[in-house]
Parts: sequence; C-alpha cells; structure tokens
Amino acid sequence: MGLLALGTPLDWPDAKHNANHVREWGVKQLLSVWNRAKGKERDALLWGDEIEYLVVNFKEQEPNVTLSLRQADILTALAQDDKLCHDGGCVPELQDVGGSLPIFHPEFGRFMLEATPGQPWGIGFKDLLDVEKDMKLRRRIAKEHMNPEEYPITLTTYPRLGSPGIFTSPYYPPSGEKLRSQFVPDEIANPHIRFPTLAANIRSRRGRKVQVNVPVYRDTNTSWPWKDPTVNYDLTKWPEDADVRNGAAPDNFIHMDAMAFGMGSCCLQITFQAKSIAEGRRMYDQLSPLGPILLALTAATPIYKGFLADTDVRWNQISAAVDDRTPEELGEEPLRNNRWRIPKSRYAANSTYISNDPRLRKEYMDPDLIVDADVKQQLMDGGMDSLLATHFAHLFIRDPIVIFAEDLKELDLSKSDHFENLQSTNWQHIRFKPPPTGSDIGWRVEFRPMEIQITDFENAAFSVFIVLITRAILSFDLNFYIPVTKTDENMETAHRRDAVLNDKFYFRKNPFPTRAPRPYSANGRSTPTGTSTPSVLSRPPTPTGPVEDEYALMGIDEIMNGSKDGSNNEFPGLIPIVESYLDSMNVDVETRCELTAYLNLIRKRSDGTLWTAARWIRSYVRGHEEYKHDSVVSEKINHDLIGAVIDMEGKGEWNIRDAGKLLGKGFSPCKEGIMALARPPIVDQTSSGP
Repeated sequence: MGLLALGTPLDWPDAKHNANHVREWGVKQLLSVWNRAKGKERDALLWGDEIEYLVVNFKEQEPNVTLSLRQADILTALAQDDKLCHDGGCVPELQDVGGSLPIFHPEFGRFMLEATPGQPWGIGFKDLLDVEKDMKLRRRIAKEHMNPEEYPITLTTYPRLGSPGIFTSPYYPPSGEKLRSQFVPDEIANPHIRFPTLAANIRSRRGRKVQVNVPVYRDTNTSWPWKDPTVNYDLTKWPEDADVRNGAAPDNFIHMDAMAFGMGSCCLQITFQAKSIAEGRRMYDQLSPLGPILLALTAATPIYKGFLADTDVRWNQISAAVDDRTPEELGEEPLRNNRWRIPKSRYAANSTYISNDPRLRKEYMDPDLIVDADVKQQLMDGGMDSLLATHFAHLFIRDPIVIFAEDLKELDLSKSDHFENLQSTNWQHIRFKPPPTGSDIGWRVEFRPMEIQITDFENAAFSVFIVLITRAILSFDLNFYIPVTKTDENMETAHRRDAVLNDKFYFRKNPFPTRAPRPYSANGRSTPTGTSTPSVLSRPPTPTGPVEDEYALMGIDEIMNGSKDGSNNEFPGLIPIVESYLDSMNVDVETRCELTAYLNLIRKRSDGTLWTAARWIRSYVRGHEEYKHDSVVSEKINHDLIGAVIDMEGKGEWNIRDAGKLLGKGFSPCKEGIMALARPPIVDQTSSGP
C-alpha cells in the first residue's frame, strides 16, 4: 500500500525539480538505519500474511454486480465498533488465534480492503494451524461491518472493471483529471491524496497514459483480428486521449489505460522477520527463484474488462499500470534528458542478489543492471558493503513520484520517510526491508508474487507452504541460486495460460549443500550441538564450471513433487523437502495431518489433479449457458461467477460446478493427508552430521 503521509503533494514538474534532493536525503536516512541496525539480532523468526479483498454489491435476484466504493465507511465502522475493539468483545474465536483482533487497512482501490493478523505469527506449528482460522475470522468480521448486499471476496481482479455500463456503486463517469482514463473514474481510487497524485505523476512523468495491453483469449467465435470494442478513438477531452490513435491499443489485445487496472488487483503477501540482517539477505536471495513458480501455481487472473484473456496472472499488468518510464528510458528515443535506458518497470522481478553467501557466483548477477554509481559510492563510503550498496543504488535510479512539500523543510535522521519514498515505490517480487526507525522490528523480507486465492483454505495453504520452505532453506542450508535473467524468463513463462501444466521453468538441479544442515527448532533457534541433525544426500559442491550446468528446464510438477523419470539428477521436489523438514522436527500426528492437507492441495495442483483458480474461472465462463464462445464475459456471466465465488467461501457450498476440481474433497482432507506421511524422506534422519 505504501506510505499514507499527509501534506501538500507536488505535481510532477515540481516533484521532478526536487527528486535529487529527496534521493540525497534518502541515502542519508538509509545509512542512518544501516549503521544503527546492521548488528541487530533477534531470537525468534516472525512472519505475517496480508489478504486483500474486493468488496462487491451482490444480490441473487438483481442482474448486475457492482464494486462498492464504501471503503472509508467500512473502515470507520470497524474502527468504531466498541464491542469489537475492547478485548475482543463478542468475538470468541479470538481465543483460538492468539487473542489479537485482525487489522484492516485501506488499499489503492476504494473497493478494496487489506487485512492482516493482529500480531505477527511465530514459526511454532500451532501458529501455522491458526492461520486459516484467522483468515476466516477476518472475512467474517469484515462482512459483519458491511451492508447486507456487500461481500468481501478474494478474486485478484473484478472481471468487469472498466467495462461499458455501471460497474461501481455509486456510479461516476470516467475521464477524470487525475487518471484521464476513458474506462474508469478518478473516484475509483482511494481519495487519500497519495493515490491520485501517484497516478497523475506516473502519467505526467511518462508523458502519456500507461498502456496495459493483455492478449485476448481467442475462442471459436472470437473475431480475428480482434479489436477492443470498448476503446473510443474519438475522445479529445485530454491530450492523452490521442494515445489510442497513436497505437496504444493494438489489435488482439484488451486495452487498459490507468493505474487502477493494476493496483486495483488483490494478492497474497507474506513478510518474514529474520533473525539478523545476514539471515534476511539469505532469505531474499533463496526465495527469489521461487517467485515465478508460486506465481504460476496461484494463477487466478483470466479476465480483464469483461473479456477472457490469454494469460493467467496479473503481474505484467500491474507492471504496465505503474510504468513511469519515458520514451528515452524505454529506448524509443535517444537519451537526451534521462540518464539511462531502464529495462524494467518499477514493478518488476528482482534484479539483484544481496547475500554474502560464498555460493553466490558473479554469473548469477544481471549483466545489464543499472545502478546510480554516485549513490553506490555514498553508501559504501558510509560503511555498506558493495553487494548491498549495489542493490539500493539500483532502486535509487527511480525518481520519487509523490513528494510532500512539508517533507522538504529539513532532514530528520530519526525518520526514514525519504528512503521509503523510493523503497516503497520499487515494487519487486521480493522486497528487502530495513528495520523502521523508532521500533523493535527487525530486518524483513517480503514475498510478493502470489495471487490471492478464492478460499481461505487455499490462501492458508500457500502461506503455510512459504513459511515451511523458508524453514527448510535455513535448516538444510539449501541453495536455489540461478541467474537473475532466468528468473526474469520464468516470470514471463508464469503468465502463459495453464503454465503450471504445459510449460517448463529454469530451476536449480541440486539444492543441497555438502555439509550437514543446522536445523531450527519451532521457536526459530538452532538446535543444540550434539542432537540428532538430518544429513543431506552426498552431492558435489557448487561447481566452478559453466553455470549453465547448474540448472535445467523443469515442469512445475517436477519442481514441487520431484522427478519421476530420473532426469535432472532426480530433483527431490520442494514439497518432499518440506516433508523432510517436518520429519526432522518430530511434529505430532494431528498437526502433521493438518499441515499435510495444505501440502496435498499444492501437490495436486502441481501435478494437474487440481486446477488453478484461473483455469476454474475460465472453465466456468466457457461452460455458462449464456457464453457465446466470443471471449465476452457478460453481466449475467459475471453475476453468476461472483455468486459462485461467494457461495464457495462465504457459504461453504460445494455444489458449485467444478468446485472439486479447484479444491478437492474439501477444506480438511486430513485422512488423505496422513497417507502422504508414508513417503520416504528426502533427507536421512538417522545420522547426525559434523
């Protein structure tokens, strides 16, 4: 969501004039944080999840569904509920989830809510079992503070956002001054001054509206070449209206033109607090190659603006929706007024590795990485090592987009507002977060690529899996390094329709070290020397030969469940690795049963037994009696789809068409899960290593 500071925002010409000033102060604040917190250690590893909801107005007997723009009213109702706010009041479920009320936050869209647990989760197994309960509680509390016809749903995007007709309540016409969109009104964005200023300044810096173009799904009756029928080429209200006449809306693509089409999307994010900066840097690096794999596994975005798309995930659409690069930075014109050609949007996959891990080879780094050399030198002169200085100097090639006049009066090194101005608008798929000033919070890593899932069971399953894989990484000293450029390619592959079934991803063939790992106990501390520790299979050390020998193209089934044909040195699979970690922790049978239920969902989605949400939504649309196989998602289809989503989670109804293909037998397939415990461990549990 970013910083919600108050003040007088500068329009782009004034913001541009002050950009270097903000950068200079941001560097000073970063060094202040670095020197204050670089030795910070914590005994326990903590984490938290973020769930984002769309709020819709839905009535069974009314044909149209709309987005509710009552975000502020709902948040006010939550904040002013005395029974809710005083020690839990009438919420007995709080005793089951640690006693803390969930926290609700605003988001970019006035039709969105964000919800987080009331306090961070630990890594004890009880906390993992409480996640789904807490997610259900959040949804229930949110619903109780809405109008009867309003529902919080977890779809990534509203299927008819920007379609002709009325898709918001209340209704506002498009083409406002800030977004200047021909499809959505300014009022769709949170009215906090940061959001319209962010949208307007991205457009102004870019010199034209953002161009979000998604390939349309070509069905049997889809006209070809296909022209987006919602695009009006004759508008002349704003200078930017000429964009579509200058090629912004190509044939065979769904065209969108505003930040709302990206930042109006919902996702599932997990933030980890590391024990130390070294551990945080290590987690950042090792989680980075996993991002595209989890993006494909959580694919849930097959519809835009009332049309079926030929992609399954949201990532590139958000990237385009906040892309402020000028024609010079995009390489469309010679460099005259800008310093660099910049390969990526400010919302993109990571371009750096930052750990001091000796296994990090220079061949893994991005050979075309753009850095601000002056910023890097300042950071190194201030005591930061070259690797981390390179990371931040890369982030600082961007301009601050929202600058408040009041913040330019004096530099306050007890704050980090100028640094966060740049950090929080570099939306990478993994984010490394220094400790905020004035708090006891440690170094954090944010895992950002996953799409929100339709049910709390799915969201809990993926949250728990990411937590467990981080524990396995630390416990077994795993190595997932591949070249950054291959992760970029994997992110593109993840967008393809049914990529989880049909495509291959670059992944490291041998994740194991040569020495025995140091396991972690449930409270995040190392186990005492001399206790039984899992030893790894005998593997060669990280080679010094061609880096291309270290990775191979693998299907997601192979990456998640392991090789079945002896290829790629019999890659063990991420889920079996997690199961070996659980074996090493001697988890009780009941807890293991619940955790295995989550792993089984992901296991079966990886092998195609269960569907992604994107596949289920596309199948639902194509099987609807009103669908004409022309790629159009009509009001009636949209109404029934939203109703099915509400019923599946809100009412727990399983008679929805193909719900079993999305979720299997239900929320708690524990008996089935126990059967998986018979799998042979990937890591030998009987011997202790040196």
